[in-house]
Amino acid sequence: MRSGILTAILAALALAQPAAPPKTHLKPGDEAPDFRLRTTAGQEFHLAAHRGKTVVVAFFPAAFTGG
Repeated sequence: MRSGILTAILAALALAQPAAPPKTHLKPGDEAPDFRLRTTAGQEFHLAAHRGKTVVVAFFPAAFTGG
């Protein structure tokens, strides 16, 4: 019984650990690599067209899901 409780506690602690940040070669202050994406309005966004401006990219993976 005690080993089951201990296992549950250790599992909960392991799941509570913060996720490791994604691996990247970029550092704060580095220029973002160029990319293109489709906006929610169906237009193409090209980062190179906005160089020198402040750009914020927001991604909401579950925004249009039923869950």
